Amino acid sequence: MNYQDMPHIIDLHFLEYPEVIAAFLVETEDGPVLVETGPHATFPALEKGVNGLGYEIKDIKHVLLTHIHLDHAGAAWTLAENGANIYVHPIGLPHLADPSKLMHSARRIYKEDMDRLWGDMQAIPQAQLHEVADRQSIEIGGKSFRAWHTPGHASHHIAWQLEEAIFTGDNAGAKIGSGPVVPPCPPPDIDIEAWQQSIALIKALNPKVLYLTHFGPVTNPSEHLDQVESVLLKWANWIRPFWEAGKEPGEVKPLFEDYVSEQLQAAGITGRSKQQYEAANPSWMSVTGLMRYWRKRHEKATGA
Repeated sequence: MNYQDMPHIIDLHFLEYPEVIAAFLVETEDGPVLVETGPHATFPALEKGVNGLGYEIKDIKHVLLTHIHLDHAGAAWTLAENGANIYVHPIGLPHLADPSKLMHSARRIYKEDMDRLWGDMQAIPQAQLHEVADRQSIEIGGKSFRAWHTPGHASHHIAWQLEEAIFTGDNAGAKIGSGPVVPPCPPPDIDIEAWQQSIALIKALNPKVLYLTHFGPVTNPSEHLDQVESVLLKWANWIRPFWEAGKEPGEVKPLFEDYVSEQLQAAGITGRSKQQYEAANPSWMSVTGLMRYWRKRHEKATGA
């Protein structure tokens, strides 16, 4: 991939922090393609970023989503209102056609912060939703985007390959600037084994660069992915004794927040930099996600 063909990174300035959530604009012979939309709450920043690259929102006719979590796909419906086609994993598609269940679950978690964080999410017409099969290639304007189903962070996760670059969504974790790698582990369907297999798949593709939604390019993919897997296993094993002891997530969240804070501080991440990390990947969310993982694993092993 030549430098002039590199994706444009649009910083969505989530919660007014830089380098927390990105969208990526790829120029093609048939106009711009957007990978990720960010939440609806940051749509003005997305529009400003698109305008700054010489385009209008209505020029975007194709949007590729890694998965349907609100920080990645929350503004997809607004792009669809402006004429875009939305490409998504088959498991995620019904939730974009009818987001009521998704939004209800999110409101239960975020309560009064829901609108401030994520904004709205409305139904996308079926005609504009396109489910993408594993390894399917989408040809747009002389460029080929290949979808790799990569469960682990979410069952409806896709890593999009564009030549020697891969847009990794959340499966390659979050890394801000020169800080450490952290793996987002929100509920409901964290699957460590599937995640490890997805990491192995991405490594086997031998990409030269990874594009992280949180945040930006990574030019040492193999080393980075090894770090993701290592921290993921450390976090999961840290949580496990609390689940085995029958603790409730609310009891464990402050302890885990302290644990992650100590890790960040050891890496030199303090103050505003730490706030960026928490905005990109709230550590308290990983407690519920990982405790559910251990419960599901136990139920599967015992047939309970």
